[in-house]
Amino acid sequence: MTSWFFDSSHQQPLTSAAHQASKRFQIRAATPNDLTAIAQIIAESFHSQNGFWGWAFPLLRLGIYEDFRNRLSSPAPHHICLVAVDTTTSGANNLVGVVEVGLRFHESWKQDGKSFLYLSNLAVEQKNRRNGVASKLLIASEKICQEWGFQDLYLHVLEDNYQARHLYFKLGYRMDKVESNWNLFFLNRSRQIFLRKHLIVNSID
Repeated sequence: MTSWFFDSSHQQPLTSAAHQASKRFQIRAATPNDLTAIAQIIAESFHSQNGFWGWAFPLLRLGIYEDFRNRLSSPAPHHICLVAVDTTTSGANNLVGVVEVGLRFHESWKQDGKSFLYLSNLAVEQKNRRNGVASKLLIASEKICQEWGFQDLYLHVLEDNYQARHLYFKLGYRMDKVESNWNLFFLNRSRQIFLRKHLIVNSID
């Protein structure tokens, strides 16, 4: 796997939190040693440990672990998993955030072989949220997309996830479409919004 490290000193901070995060948190490519921490952060971010489904949390975490293990052990072209590391903490507990970027296909594009870069599994551990970690992970992802020569980056966000929507819009993401599904209506679940950010690709003379 290509070694990816990001020097935040060349990034323009968006907020005071992002400026502080640029000193405290470092972004790098994930390694197999990060799998346990990655699975824990994502499981805690997207699945509840309480209530009726609390018993299933260890199984969900294990499934996430295996999914990431397979992807890291057999890396695909134009795919990377990034992690945010707290430089003030040592040992295995210093991983505080994660995000993935990889190729996807629109259903209508499959026959033409057209693909796009898609951002997924953006998660930050609870105690380090609102510290600029998510912004750093997004900016690092965008830099990689630019290096790969892609002009757009896409992601999904739930319509009722106002905090995430605010972050994405602040960083320049715009709505591409709202995805409707009758099953969501009957299950009383939030719709997904498909967002896109146009990236400036630096040309080499």
